[in-house]
Amino acid sequence: MCLAVPGRIVDLEGTRATVELGGNTLRVDVSLIEDPAVGDWVVVHAGFALEKVDEEAARETLAAVRRLLEVGSGE
Repeated sequence: MCLAVPGRIVDLEGTRATVELGGNTLRVDVSLIEDPAVGDWVVVHAGFALEKVDEEAARETLAAVRRLLEVGSGE
């Protein structure tokens, strides 16, 4: 199963960005999206930002993932 998760760009250097994902940071390739900028929310999978998303959609997705993890852990 594949999972793409939203994160926010916190630093950008060329086609590489640092993205904040749930309190952690990850270096990702942003060459697949148009005009990436610090502060943008992006969907990340396998080290690539696949598309931009608005903040509301990103937060809703993160909340859903958190709920799934809670159910999966039996909490």
